[in-house]
Amino acid sequence: MGKPYSLDLRKRVVAAIEGGMSRNQAAKRFGVAISTAIGWMQRVEETGSVEPGQMGGHKPKAISGDHAVWLSQRLRDGDFTIRGLVAELAGRGLKVDYHSVWDFVHAEKLSFKKKRGGWRTRSSRRGAAARPMDKVSRPRRT
Repeated sequence: MGKPYSLDLRKRVVAAIEGGMSRNQAAKRFGVAISTAIGWMQRVEETGSVEPGQMGGHKPKAISGDHAVWLSQRLRDGDFTIRGLVAELAGRGLKVDYHSVWDFVHAEKLSFKKKRGGWRTRSSRRGAAARPMDKVSRPRRT
């Protein structure tokens, strides 16, 4: 992640603009993008300061509290799909995305992987018939 420009540079650009220089000229003079100079002036007009806003930090989990308790119980009750859970949570008043629900399910260690037995059960046109996967996946006896 990038770092914000120094407060000294910000103040010099804003002072130059307030001193009569255009935003384009000030941006070229101090080696910053024109949009950056414009943004700093907008920030001064809105907040009265050129200090950068907060970058990074902890973002709390979207699914917490009562919703987390309900979702944990729902996961243990029966079959589910992630998209279905997103819709159910929306019905309960919590708007979350697919990735948030997947992270929650994965953290609860309740993700479901398909078994290998369903893959390639029919023969292909070219080769011999596929063997059942349960025979292949058993450990060999020595």
